This record gives sequence, C-alpha cells and structure tokens, in this order.
Amino acid sequence: MTNAPKTLGNSTLEVGRIGLGCMGMSEFYGGTRDEAGHTKTLHAAIDLGIHHFDTADAYGLGHNEELLNRAFSDRWDQVTVATKFGIRRADDGAWLGISGRPEYVKEACEKSLTRLGRETIDLYYMHRPDPDVPVEESVGAMKQLVEQGKVRYLGLSEFTAEQIRAAHAVHPITALQTEYSMWSRDVEGDGVLETCRDLGIAFVAYSPLGRGFLTGAIPDRDALDDDDWRLQNPRFSAEAMEENARFVEMIHDIAEGKGATPAQVALAWVLAQGEDIFMIPGTRRIERLKDNLGAWDVQFTHEELAEIRSRLPRETAGERY
Repeated sequence: MTNAPKTLGNSTLEVGRIGLGCMGMSEFYGGTRDEAGHTKTLHAAIDLGIHHFDTADAYGLGHNEELLNRAFSDRWDQVTVATKFGIRRADDGAWLGISGRPEYVKEACEKSLTRLGRETIDLYYMHRPDPDVPVEESVGAMKQLVEQGKVRYLGLSEFTAEQIRAAHAVHPITALQTEYSMWSRDVEGDGVLETCRDLGIAFVAYSPLGRGFLTGAIPDRDALDDDDWRLQNPRFSAEAMEENARFVEMIHDIAEGKGATPAQVALAWVLAQGEDIFMIPGTRRIERLKDNLGAWDVQFTHEELAEIRSRLPRETAGERY
C-alpha cells in the first residue's frame, strides 16, 4: 500500500493519511535548528509522497511557519499546510495562556499568513479552547476568515465532544486534532472519536508514536537532551517510563512477528482504527520518514487487532501533560 491521497473530512483537501508534524524542527525536542537539514527532510517528504504538513504559530515563536515558507516557496502547489493559533507566548518563550477572542483570532491569522508567505491557509486550527470565550464566538471569527478568503477550512485541537458539536454548528469543521496512540486512547472513551465520525470530521492523530517513546528509542531519561521538553512531561518521569516499558515490550514482540520496526507497528495500529484517521508523526530525519511510511506494509487481521487490544495495558503511567 502507499500513502494515497484521501479526502480530509469536510473539505476538498486530498492528503495521504500519513503526514508530517513539523514542531520538532523548531523547538521542544532538544537539539539545534538545522535549517538546511530540515529543509532537505521537508523536500524528501514530498518526494516520498507526504503532502500534509502541520505547524503552529507557537512552535519556535513563529520560526516553524517561517521555515515552511522558505522550504516550500517554490512548492506550494505540492503541499497542504495546516497551522494553529490560540497558544499565546511572550518574546522570551514564556507561556501566556490561551486566547480565542475574536480580535485575537484575526490578528493571529494575519501574522501566520505573513510568516508563511501565503494569501490563504489551507487548514486553520484553534490550538486549544479558550475557557473564557464561548466556542461559538471563536469559531464565528474563524468563519469570517473563510468568508474573506484567508482560510480554506477550519480545524480544532484538543476539544471535547460537546465543544466540537458547538463549533460545528457555527461552521463545518474539517478536522479534529488530538493525541492518539497505543498509549493515549482517551478519545475512544470520551466521545471525541465518535463525535467526529457522526459529523464527518477527520481525526488527525498527533504523537502517534508517543513522542518517540513507543519506538523504543528512548530507554531512559538519559537518552534525552537537557533542553528536551519531554523531561518535564509526567510520562517521561523515571517511574512512569519504567512502568510504561510494557508498551514498548509488547510493540517489540509484535514487530518481530511482523518483520517490521516498532515505529511501523505503532503507526499501523493507529491507521487500522479507521479510514477516517489521519496522523502527523514528527521527525527531523529522512530515514525516519521512510521508516514511518513503511507502516503501510504492516497489516493486521481482525483477530490480531483484537489480540492487541487484549494485551494493551488498561492504564498509562503519567498524565499526557
């Protein structure tokens, strides 16, 4: 199988179900900004059949959007770019909270358009719901951006089932983005995945590799750079990593039986949860892009999926954030 284009939810966007999350090219996962190297990875992604790229104004204080601008300046006709707004940060990177105020929605969009060097954003997400602003007001402002031609389609990230329905009643929502993987399955039980399916909204899974943990490439905290955000994440405490190693062991066993890599098994499991599920695993390296796309070669029977379900630990140690 290949990463064949498929319609993304309530839209005319055609993208493969495996895209690329670009956040790590700007910050959070340690290392330095290697613009030349990251540009090569972005170009290689297109050549390999990946055309869905995900960014946000909060990633690197706008650096990530600017990176895509420079990388895709002569390739915009080959890519679909999604970006997000809502997480406010100070110039020094400090977190200032969430904003879904209508005036801020418009201001953030203008800045993203400038950084991307585009007149229209393909898919514009609200990064998180603002607890102080009704969803209807924020999405109402986003709807105006569509009417003005500045945005083609709307998305939401980390919204509840109730919030999704409220937003969709104001303007059709194309995609809902939330963490989903073998160790993050909350959306199966809180009504989010069911609501998306009821409304024809594509589900875009971020961190389908558990921020790299499920690949087995992070055996302990010493494997992470000192400035890696994961060191502050509850799931990457020493105690949680030790307990969650059971996920890695199970995935490794499955991978051996399939003649695949752990990353391919973890991604193939998410793909197997429904044709309406897309994903944006992040990487900075071309070899990992190729490895991720190898997930299409891993197929599960209904019996195998049921067996995996029976083996998956019921609980994951550590909160997601």
